[in-house]
Amino acid sequence: MVEILLHYGFMQRALIAGVIIGLISPIVGVFLVVRRLSLIADALAHVTLSGVAAGLLLQKYVAAFAMVSPLYMGMAFSMVASVFVEQLRRLYRSYQELAIPVILSGGIGLGVVLISAANGFNVDVAGYLFGSILAVGKSEILAIVGAGLFVLVIVFLFYKELFALSFDEESAVYAGIPRHGINLLFSLAVALVITASIRVVGILLVSGLITLPVAASLQLANSFKQAIVYAVIFAQISVLAGLVAAFYLDWASGGTIVLVAVGILLCVMGMKRLIIWMRKRQDNLTTG
Repeated sequence: MVEILLHYGFMQRALIAGVIIGLISPIVGVFLVVRRLSLIADALAHVTLSGVAAGLLLQKYVAAFAMVSPLYMGMAFSMVASVFVEQLRRLYRSYQELAIPVILSGGIGLGVVLISAANGFNVDVAGYLFGSILAVGKSEILAIVGAGLFVLVIVFLFYKELFALSFDEESAVYAGIPRHGINLLFSLAVALVITASIRVVGILLVSGLITLPVAASLQLANSFKQAIVYAVIFAQISVLAGLVAAFYLDWASGGTIVLVAVGILLCVMGMKRLIIWMRKRQDNLTTG
């Protein structure tokens, strides 16, 4: 089966992209969940849709953009939006969560206008919305690899600062950590993760890959680093199993990957409840 999968170039590219996405998405997701900012993934994903729509519109009417992937335009829109999110969070210090619906609404509105300007939805837009294993091109692999390297470098270099800001931002500031600079770098990393993920998972489902493996890992982990390790393992299983299933069943890759992630979460929750019940039953038998 492995030989059959690797025989196809599009599947090779999808697997490479999937492994990278399965690594960086949960790493970023753990920090987002701890910060209670997991919905920011949805907001930036919808801004990315606007960028993709703008890229498709430019491909249609500007010859110079005919061979340029809309993914790069989506990446640019998402990174600009991530900077804007940080500015809104600084402006509304007591209502920082307000930045999320503002960006989300703006992203949806702009995306709808740009898509309508391009005469509505087409196959290209549907691929970005729902993900497709056929969609990952050679140039896009380079963008995904670049995004993955950037995210890993940021997390590796600033792990202690990100950890401190995630759990106690005020104490981290008093300790001399440059809050605004670190938060800006992290927001850019989140934007790149979302942009890198949409070709395989889809814009509408990218937040699921960022949060679902984290939700499963938090059921088992006893430390922050352990949560990251478990989340990466669950994400890799979701991506690889989802891509293989999507290939053989001819399903949308994004939906299949997310369904596998949901299944893993339900299994972990069920196993944990079963273990707790068995322990209580054993204790009752012992005391009885």
